[in-house]
Amino acid sequence: MKKILLLFAYLLFSSAVISQEFKREKYNFNSDWKLKTGDSQHAESPVFDDTNWRKVTLPHAYNQEEAFEKDIDNHTTGIVWYRKKFKLPKGIKDHKIFIEFEGIRQGGVIYVNGQKVGLHENGVMGFGFDISTIVKPFPEENTIALRIDNDWKYREIATNSTYQWNNTNFNANYGGIPKNVFLHITSKVYQTLPLYSNLKTTGVYVYPSDINIQNQNAIIHAETEVRNEFETAKNIEYNIEIEDIDSKKIASFSGEKTTLLPNETKIIKAQSLVNNLHFWSWGYGYLYTVKTILKVDGKVIDEVSTKTGFRKTEFKNGEIWLNDRVIQVKGYAQRTSNEWPAIGMSVPPWLSDFSNKLIVEGNGNLVRWMHVTPWKQDIESCDRVGLLQAMPAGDAEKDAKGEQWIQRINLMRDAIIYNRNNPSIIFYECGNESISEEHMQEMKDIRNLYDPNGGRAIGSREMLDSKVAEYGGEMLYINKSAHIPLWATEYSRDEGMRKYWDEFSPPFHKEGFGPLYRDKPAEDYNHNQDRHAIENIIRWNDYYQERPGTGKRVNSGGVNIIFSDSNTHHRGESNYRTSGEVDAMRIPKDGFWAHQVMWDGWVDIEKYRTHIMGHWNYAENVIKNIYVVSTAKKVELFINGISQGFGKQSNEFLFTFENIGFKKGSIKAIGYDEQGKILSEDSKTTAGEPSEIKLKLTTQPNGFLADGADVALIDVEVVDKNGQRYPISNDLISFAVEGPATWLGGIAQGPKNYILSKDLPVENGINRVLLQSMIQSGKIKILATAKGLKSAELTFESRAIKTQNGLSTAIPGVNLSPNLDRGATPKTPSYTVRRNTVTIASASSLSNNNDTFKSYDDNELTEWKNNGNSNAAITYTLSKPSIVNECVIKLTGWRSKSYPIRILADGKEVYSGNTAQSLGYITLALKPILASTIKIELIGTNTEKDGFSNIVEVEANKDLDLFKDPVAVNATGQLRIVEIEFYEKIK
Repeated sequence: MKKILLLFAYLLFSSAVISQEFKREKYNFNSDWKLKTGDSQHAESPVFDDTNWRKVTLPHAYNQEEAFEKDIDNHTTGIVWYRKKFKLPKGIKDHKIFIEFEGIRQGGVIYVNGQKVGLHENGVMGFGFDISTIVKPFPEENTIALRIDNDWKYREIATNSTYQWNNTNFNANYGGIPKNVFLHITSKVYQTLPLYSNLKTTGVYVYPSDINIQNQNAIIHAETEVRNEFETAKNIEYNIEIEDIDSKKIASFSGEKTTLLPNETKIIKAQSLVNNLHFWSWGYGYLYTVKTILKVDGKVIDEVSTKTGFRKTEFKNGEIWLNDRVIQVKGYAQRTSNEWPAIGMSVPPWLSDFSNKLIVEGNGNLVRWMHVTPWKQDIESCDRVGLLQAMPAGDAEKDAKGEQWIQRINLMRDAIIYNRNNPSIIFYECGNESISEEHMQEMKDIRNLYDPNGGRAIGSREMLDSKVAEYGGEMLYINKSAHIPLWATEYSRDEGMRKYWDEFSPPFHKEGFGPLYRDKPAEDYNHNQDRHAIENIIRWNDYYQERPGTGKRVNSGGVNIIFSDSNTHHRGESNYRTSGEVDAMRIPKDGFWAHQVMWDGWVDIEKYRTHIMGHWNYAENVIKNIYVVSTAKKVELFINGISQGFGKQSNEFLFTFENIGFKKGSIKAIGYDEQGKILSEDSKTTAGEPSEIKLKLTTQPNGFLADGADVALIDVEVVDKNGQRYPISNDLISFAVEGPATWLGGIAQGPKNYILSKDLPVENGINRVLLQSMIQSGKIKILATAKGLKSAELTFESRAIKTQNGLSTAIPGVNLSPNLDRGATPKTPSYTVRRNTVTIASASSLSNNNDTFKSYDDNELTEWKNNGNSNAAITYTLSKPSIVNECVIKLTGWRSKSYPIRILADGKEVYSGNTAQSLGYITLALKPILASTIKIELIGTNTEKDGFSNIVEVEANKDLDLFKDPVAVNATGQLRIVEIEFYEKIK
């Protein structure tokens, strides 16, 4: 009996040791799902017969095939069920089991083995459940089922409130489970998951402090929420290991030992100075793996690996600082769905990298995701490619109240907790328009509670005079500040399809021609490529002129809306939005290359570039304007080596060569500095007659994975006999596919946009198609044919992926390499100071003298104005006698009003004329006279004519530029100054 008792005690002890030594596992839970549209009775039951349901691999929105075939209003909505059978690994018993969803759309009830485990409804955020007591151990089978409703009018069950961001204008409705799912298995002493909704847990938080960029070191902090669900207290050791990009351990340190009582949860911490750090930066996605390790009795009981990067940010003096260098925002406001034709948002991680890296290659440095939080896959992708992010919570286009505001608060809380270790996020956005100061403070309090050390500014669109927000900026207009950074959250809203080069190229689309939009002409939504690119150049120059280095009050840049053509909110000829600088398949338009030229620098131009718009394959009798975008001071054009002279420069970067006659051969543009030194050049040559089809395959680095979710990109070009693309081809290509792959196809202008069609035209000589893998591996052959062209064939294989009982250890994206192309943050300044600000000491006027300070108070929501039609003058006393050569001024009604003014320096006239309309500020050149006072006076009658009647969606009601003053439009004798600045040349 004694031996039996000893054996029993030994077995108990061994079991406890084994339990304590167990290290957590994270499983890919995407395989072996089934789905069925429409409601089904008792579909949550394990014995429900789903034999005839569709088999899918997640991520998979049930209506994703409609992407770009239908406009956003017509996406299929309603009830859908997802089901899956799975088994736990052998030996898993008396452990913690968690299910993590990166997100569903919109609201869903989750069942495990027929039992309801919870509800999730916001349609955006990741969430999870503890299913430890419900799942059955191996070899028993488990069933998980979700009933999901993606109705546009979905109402939160507890409150009967709709969700503000579940909106047909902004948030493409890819319903069901369009994101990844994971299964976590841990010991009963474990580090929690960063999933606050349902689980109420916050996970691991890693951040640097005391960052020294020059010395390449920082104190690295790790904080982890830990829980003990054993029935006895546990003494916990907390160890940290940091591995570099090559998986080499560079640091290890420990926190204090901690005792956790049964069912106790607490946050434990450790920190240490770490040397020889590589700091994450724009185009330099250097990431570390931080392992947070729990030990009990010297045995590892839990280990979490957090992929993160370390960087230093500051938001001061109206500027954004990254790693001690000022950076001006240059990027895109992109729809969060970030979708592709026929697959929607449910793409594999490598394709997220492909898209997001294109922004960086086009010299964009920031993406502002619109309206709702991006999914984790895009956030991690931006980490890898080195693309800064502005992360919203959820919004439509206004502040909220009641239950909808509570929903926004809860979403921001969950999003911050889930994403606070991702270094690419540097802005938290609280609203797509301004919110109240009280609401801003609530959001800021959440940031301060859950991410107090992440180096992220929190703000909202507008918020120009907020005392709480840490950044702001209007849509389209130009803002400046000497305090918090102000950058445009959306600008350049015009549209143009890739199909249309110009009026001289097939299909000979007349500029601006297209259907009405809201019963009005829609020229701005139906541009040709050249005009669309020119609009982008004009609009960016507004921000470039007021960049850091141009005074104490500066503009911190802006994001162009949008990067890739989107399935949302169309206005032009197509049933989708064509504002993108690349099309829906990420093929660049001329606007992409224009931005690449203008944006090549942190603030000032650091690398000179030149790009000739369009192509060089016209009919012999064509005479047209040639447009060149360049960062040179002057540009010369050559045709077949013969100079055509220098282009007319406008808007800083645009050079126009008028009435150039086409001649077969080559065209070259050379950019020079003021002294005639060559800075950059670009050339194009005439392609020969179209001869054949060319195919090019792109897959992830590990090849085409046979997991049912991976995709392959295939570029299809029409080329001449020398392999050069024929840029005016619109030939119809027919495709045939053999082997284990699903045809997704591409997109082009035509019936149903050719979505899922195996007959697809190239546009401007090129198009791109998608194939999706099946769960069977094997050889795949693609044949492309077209009338009059030599066919092309492509053969490749898909690679088998191991899954077992519905689980896989192959975590999506975990092995993708970071982009380090731009290198570490330069140690040199990012701009040269162009001029010195002359400080205003005081101002006086015979009219509203107590308000004169409002014209130079660094607040664009205040103004000085004279009373009525008299005393329309104001005098500024400078802090010291100065030679003022420039006046920068923002006048009320800046978009539509012209003011006849005179400027006097110590009584001598230095300027007289009518001010130009603008999207914010104008610069007036003054005769340089040493003076102590500057007087501005109105010398005539204001005129009212919208100088931007053709620019789209810029506050047509004039609320902003006329301060919501209904009589201001008709006022003809008022001088109204929002902000004024004086500058002197640098000696």
